Amino acid sequence: MRLAIFVIVTTVALNAQNPTFSGPSDANPPVSRADIRIVRRAREILNSPTKWNRADNRECPATQTTYSLYCALEKATEEISKKFEHRGAAMQQARFVIDEDLAKGNHYEHRLMDYNNDPKTTFADVQRLFALLEQRIKKRIDTQKRQ
Repeated sequence: MRLAIFVIVTTVALNAQNPTFSGPSDANPPVSRADIRIVRRAREILNSPTKWNRADNRECPATQTTYSLYCALEKATEEISKKFEHRGAAMQQARFVIDEDLAKGNHYEHRLMDYNNDPKTTFADVQRLFALLEQRIKKRIDTQKRQ
């Protein structure tokens, strides 16, 4: 019983400390047309190799001039939806694209950061991720409409 209470209190405390990182890693929230706009905006933000930060730490200061995959998606999400959620739909779908299409079997601890920082990942791979991500969200919107 004490262990259960400890786990609950610890979970609540951790989520209170950093609510943007809450939620299960396999969360799959519904997507919307706004998520397509987020992907397109992230692609614009990260539109050349000179703008790509290859050393992501998931910290995205407002003054940055280069962007990791994670930070481009974060900035685009903030611009489009006016709030950022670590487990938001566009972010989660990007993680699934990495898991299912681009880096099967890698088992990255932090999928967006680790894929971004992987020495095997090229700028063309990042751009491919955006294309696959947009396609995935469009398909999911169609599926949601039929349900």
